[in-house]
Amino acid sequence: MPEWVWRDADVIESLAKWDFGAAFHRIRQIAHLRQEDLASLTGLSQSYLSALESGTRRLTHVEKIKIVLRGLGVPQRAAPELVATDLSSRLHGATTEAVHGTVWESPVEVARRLHAAASSNTDGSILLVLRETIEGVVHRYEAEGPYSLAGEVLEVRRYVGELLEGRQLPRQREALFRLAAQASALLAYMAVNAGREVLAEAYCAEAAELASHIDDRELVMWIQGTRSLNAYYAGRFEQAVACADAGVAIDPGHPQAIRLQANGRARALGKLGDVTGAERAIAAALDLSARHDVADGLTPCISFVPYALARTLANAATVHVALRSPHRVLAYADEIDDRVEQSDSAWSRALVRLDVATAVLTSERPDVEQAMVLGRQILEADGGAPIRSVVQRAGDLYLLAAPWRHLPAVREYGEALRVWQSAPQARALVGSAKLARPVQPTRRAADAAHSRFEGLPAQPPAEHD
Repeated sequence: MPEWVWRDADVIESLAKWDFGAAFHRIRQIAHLRQEDLASLTGLSQSYLSALESGTRRLTHVEKIKIVLRGLGVPQRAAPELVATDLSSRLHGATTEAVHGTVWESPVEVARRLHAAASSNTDGSILLVLRETIEGVVHRYEAEGPYSLAGEVLEVRRYVGELLEGRQLPRQREALFRLAAQASALLAYMAVNAGREVLAEAYCAEAAELASHIDDRELVMWIQGTRSLNAYYAGRFEQAVACADAGVAIDPGHPQAIRLQANGRARALGKLGDVTGAERAIAAALDLSARHDVADGLTPCISFVPYALARTLANAATVHVALRSPHRVLAYADEIDDRVEQSDSAWSRALVRLDVATAVLTSERPDVEQAMVLGRQILEADGGAPIRSVVQRAGDLYLLAAPWRHLPAVREYGEALRVWQSAPQARALVGSAKLARPVQPTRRAADAAHSRFEGLPAQPPAEHD
C-alpha cells in the first residue's frame, strides 16, 4: 500500500470511527485498487467488502480486525488507538455508537447462517448404504476372504474420510466416525489374516483413536481383541495376553469380554503353558456367555457382535491343543460338531478339524492314519483363499507327524501340503505363519516307533517351513 494513503484525512477519520467500509472505499479510490485487490490484502471476501462499503454490514470482530489491519499494513500513526491498543475496549464503544446505524443483521443473513449450521453433506440414505456394506463384508468374509474384500472396505473407509472433511450434524458426524472406526477395525483383522502384522497394528491404532472420540467402548474392546490376535499369530504370547487384559479392563462384564477371554487370554496362556490361567479364562468366557444369553451357533469370525457359544468352545479346544490335553480337545470338538458342520464358515470347520487331527496324533494311542486323512480333507476342501491360522495349523500338523514320516499317509499329507502351500495366496502366508516345534510323541508311541524312525529329521523339509 502506498505510504501516502495513510496520510489521507478521510482514511484517518474513517479508521478512528471504526467505519471500515468508508475507509476501504476511500483507500481503493486514492490507491486505484479493485475490490478484488483489497480482498487479497485483507483476507475478506469480495462480497463481504462490498457489503461493508455499502453500509449493510459492519466489521466488529476483534480478531478479524487485527488480521485486516496487518494485511493492509496500517502504520500506528494512521490509527494509533486501533493498532497499538487493546481493541476489546474500543469495540464496546464502537458498537454502542452504531446502535442506531446498520449493526443489525438482515433476516436473510440470519436465515443464511441457520442454513449453514444445519447443512450436511451426509444423509440417512448414505449412512444406510455404508452400514449395509460393512455388514455385507462381515457375512461374506469367510466365503470370499481378505484378498477380495479388503478393497471394498478400503473404499468405504476412504469415502467416509472424504465426507468427514465436510459439514454434518452432530449425530451424523458420530455415525461417520463409527463407520470409519469399523472399517479400519475390519482392515486390521484382514491384515492379521493376511500375515501383515505391522499394517494390522497401524489399522488397530487408527480404529481405536476414532472409536475413542465417540466413546465407543464396545468397539475399543473389539479392537483390543484384534490386537491380541495379531500378537498371538506373531508368536508374542505375553503381548497377546496384555492386549486382551487391557480390553477386559475396560468393562469386565461386557459380552465383548467373551472374545477377549477365550480368543485372547486363554489361547495365549495355553501357548505359555499356564494351565491354571488358561482354564480360568475359558471359565470366565463361558460364565459371561451364560450371563448374556449369547447365540448358540457360530458367529462370523470377523463379526462385531459378541462371540456365540460354539465359537467360544472352538477356542477352548484350541487352548487344549496347546496344553497337550487331546481328550479335552476331542470333547469340545464333539460338543460343537453339529453346529460347525451346519455353519457357512469353511475356515472354522478347517480349524476345528485341524485341532481334532492334532489331538488324534498326540493322544496316548496316536492314530496317524486318521490324523493325516483329516488333514488332507481340509487341504482338498479349501477354496483357494486360506487365512493365516489355517496355514499355521496345517503346517503344525505336518511338524507333529515327524516321527512317522516313513508312513505313506504322512508322505501323502506332506505332498498335499507342499502343493497347497505353493498356491499364490497360501505361499504369501507361509513365511508369516509361526509354526510350532514338533511335539514329542507319548512315551508309549515313542518306544514303539523308535527303532523304525531312528535317524529321521526332526524338522520338515525346507519347502514346508
